[in-house]
Amino acid sequence: MKTPLKNRMGENLEPGEVAQKGVIRVKTIFAELWLYKVHVAGHIPSHLFRRFMYRLSGMKIGKGSAVHMYTRFYNPAGVQIGEDTIVGEYAVLDGRAPLIIGDHVDIATGVMMYNSQHDLNADDFAEHTDAPITIGNYVFIGPRAIILPGVTIGEGAVVGAGAVVTKDIPPYAIAGGVPAKIIGERKNKKLKYRLGRPHLFR
Repeated sequence: MKTPLKNRMGENLEPGEVAQKGVIRVKTIFAELWLYKVHVAGHIPSHLFRRFMYRLSGMKIGKGSAVHMYTRFYNPAGVQIGEDTIVGEYAVLDGRAPLIIGDHVDIATGVMMYNSQHDLNADDFAEHTDAPITIGNYVFIGPRAIILPGVTIGEGAVVGAGAVVTKDIPPYAIAGGVPAKIIGERKNKKLKYRLGRPHLFR
């Protein structure tokens, strides 16, 4: 007698469930292979080539925007970047829920934006909760800041280096700390600058 297949919780699986899990596994492998190609493209020192690959993967990138090398993506098709926006090296952009980044946004090195996280109360820890992230126009996010699911950062706001943003940041506010709190306000409310051309081989 064959030993029945079990799921990771040790529960027996019916034949239909085994077939369904097999199909899901194959789809997951192909999706991960494509994601790996996107990851490899992030190591090529050509903004033109990287933009081509990212757009091919379903990402929306506006005119004049650039994503520097070594950026990691989770479902790039869920990422939308406006015009004249620059994403620094080693960023993490999570598109498992909508990640919408506005125009003229400056995202520094190592910034991580996650919009999917484990449900800590799930029995098998496999469940996750997704919530969109929205970054307004003219936002500056400092190095190694972390933006968590469901956060909206208002137009012109500033997030300090190393901050962990768990709640919305109002327009033109300056936030810092862990968790991030409002520590100041941006005085100029009529922002019209352009970030310009990114570094050529980054």
